[in-house]
Amino acid sequence: MNWTDERVETLKKLWAEGLSASQIAAQLGGVSRNAVIGKVHRLKLSSRGRATSPRTRQKKAATAAPTTTTTTTRRPRATRPTTVSIGATALQAQFDQEPVAQTYIRPVSDVVVPISRKLELVQLTETTCKWPNGDPLSEEFSFCGNEAGESGPYCAYHSRIAYQPASERRRAR
Repeated sequence: MNWTDERVETLKKLWAEGLSASQIAAQLGGVSRNAVIGKVHRLKLSSRGRATSPRTRQKKAATAAPTTTTTTTRRPRATRPTTVSIGATALQAQFDQEPVAQTYIRPVSDVVVPISRKLELVQLTETTCKWPNGDPLSEEFSFCGNEAGESGPYCAYHSRIAYQPASERRRAR
C-alpha cells in the first residue's frame, strides 16, 4: 500500500481531530492500524493526550468550581522515580527528593547476652547453639555452645538475632 499525498493529508486531518488509529485505518481503507501508527511516527505528528468526551469535560468543569473555601493540610506525597533515556536504550531513575532512612530500634526488654562457651566444631551437639563467633579463618574462632533446646540451631538470644519477624524486616527497608 502506497501513501499518496491525498491519503497523508486525510491522515493528518483525522489525527488532528482526535480519531484513534483504528478509526483512521477504517476510514482510509486498505490500511492497518499499525500502518497508521507507523506513518504518524514517521511524519512526527504531535502525540495527543487521551480524547475526552464532552460529557466528561463538563463534569470536570463542574467539579473544578469551588462552592466554599476550606483549608486542609495535606501530607506530602511520596516522590516517584522518573526515567530518563540515556544513550540508545539505557534508562536511569532520577528522584525528586533524597530518600529518608528510617531506623527501627527493637525494644531491649529481657535481653540477656549469654557468655559464650567457645566450643569448637567437633564439640557441637544437637542441643548446643551453633552461632559462630569471630572469623572462621582465625585461631580464636568458636561457636556459642549454649543450650539451644529443640527450637532450632541457636540459643534464645541468637534466635532473636537470626529470625526477625517479617513485619520488622519490612519496616527496616
